[in-house]
Amino acid sequence: RYFRSAPFSGAALIGVVALATLGGFLFLNTLYLQDVRGYSALHAGLLTIPMAAMLGVFATVSGRLVASRGPRLALIVSGGLIAVGAILLIGLSAHTAVWYLILAYLVYGAGAGLVTAPITNTALSGMPRDQAGVAGAIASTCRQTGAAVGVAVTGAIIAASSAGFVHASHAAWAVVAGCGVMVMLLGMVSTGRWALATAERNGARLATDMSPAPEGAR
Repeated sequence: RYFRSAPFSGAALIGVVALATLGGFLFLNTLYLQDVRGYSALHAGLLTIPMAAMLGVFATVSGRLVASRGPRLALIVSGGLIAVGAILLIGLSAHTAVWYLILAYLVYGAGAGLVTAPITNTALSGMPRDQAGVAGAIASTCRQTGAAVGVAVTGAIIAASSAGFVHASHAAWAVVAGCGVMVMLLGMVSTGRWALATAERNGARLATDMSPAPEGAR
């Protein structure tokens, strides 16, 4: 019944797609920095701190943006930044400059940070208050599932190629970029007037379905 709401369905899909990019990002970069560039696990971790820092900063920005402007803008900007960050990494080589990597990490991290708050906000759109916990939990489950899917898909792309990690990763980064574009599109569809109308209708239906029956009807 929850999935009759277009915003809820959209938020669930965005959760899968957006967090798939994060799982893919961490997986691909771990292999690239250690196996291709030869960095230690500690050095590789330090290089990805800029991404994590931007993710934390923009998660806060996202909450304020959603509170003041609604989820639509945050979802569109988030998807765009995720796509741009991944596009910057499509042409990676074994000798790509470190400053270029950090730039891509910063852009991607900003996009990944922006996406969480609007996912939850969109999922709860029109939901009765007593159903908010279940709706939020489903959205959270979709995010966790997405992270696992991202690792599986990018890992499958790498494993299926015989051209070596660097060349195989180009296709994987293209998939991550495509997921960023999907976040943008789903964000626009799931926050439009038609979608919000379905959320209102479904919220009213859920409130009626979940309300206790009158004493005389029991």
